[in-house]
Amino acid sequence: MSAGMMRAVVQDGFGGPEVLRVEQVPRPEPLPTEVLVRVHAAGVNPVDWKTRAGDGIAGVLGQPPFVLGWDVSGVVEAVGFGVTTLKAGDEVYGMPWFPRSAGGYAEYVTAPARQFARKPITVGHEQAAAVPLAALTAWQALVDTADLRAGQRVLIHAAAGGVGHFAVQLAKHLGAHIVATAGAGRHAWLKELGADEVIDYTEVRFEDVARDIDVVIDLVGDTHDMTSLRSLQVLRPNGLLVAIPAGVSPELAAAAQARGVQVTPFLVEPDAPALTRIAELVDAGQVVVEVEEVFPLEQAARAHARGENGRTRGKLVLRTTA
Repeated sequence: MSAGMMRAVVQDGFGGPEVLRVEQVPRPEPLPTEVLVRVHAAGVNPVDWKTRAGDGIAGVLGQPPFVLGWDVSGVVEAVGFGVTTLKAGDEVYGMPWFPRSAGGYAEYVTAPARQFARKPITVGHEQAAAVPLAALTAWQALVDTADLRAGQRVLIHAAAGGVGHFAVQLAKHLGAHIVATAGAGRHAWLKELGADEVIDYTEVRFEDVARDIDVVIDLVGDTHDMTSLRSLQVLRPNGLLVAIPAGVSPELAAAAQARGVQVTPFLVEPDAPALTRIAELVDAGQVVVEVEEVFPLEQAARAHARGENGRTRGKLVLRTTA
């Protein structure tokens, strides 16, 4: 590899997984207050393959070429002027720059030091890279947005996925009663993670069995069988639906108002203090990280194809080191 260059997964146009390819690109240099992180692993998320295809947050990134990826775990290689919270050699993880471009599918990234936190010490980089975007989404939705309290009832849709399996564990940590939706093959695992009730959405309509819910964390959206609209039926008066992938349509807002419940859109943000707390929970054994499969960087397209097929248990990860 040429000096000052690195490997990265680049796409020159929108399309299927085949548009992803590994190329040599210039290695970034940290500006003041930034750190250069040698990425050991990068998480793969639904927003990645949606954006690759021209949806997701493609409108934020603009036209290709660009490098996808926001979840990273690695080691600080260098620090820019003014950085006092991290030093070279520190093991860190984070979700830098989201929703702007971070270029996580690469051997190096730069970002403000305060968008990274020290990674959990009890897991390796591949597991740590699976955490930031998914766990921060769950944390910010449950803690900051819903203010979930002990004893409240929370319904988590798509509970076996990346965000969902963290949401189950964090809701249990908060002392909530958890109702989860998932296929039958995931029920025993979700109960191990802390779910009190699990509904097989392939066999029954969740709104026929879930009742008196204070908070719904909708990780499916109304593009899939009107999950958000149907979820309004299970909420208590003034209950809250957090609509994560699809946001709040005028139809959903009107229906919520008519039923006397609340709805809110949501988009995760970089949050190093929350990542520090999540790392503490991982190290204490209160949150486990489920990684279904790890792919080498050169197989990013295969990772996307695997993710788009659905039914993933936990997360998919790219290994960026040789």
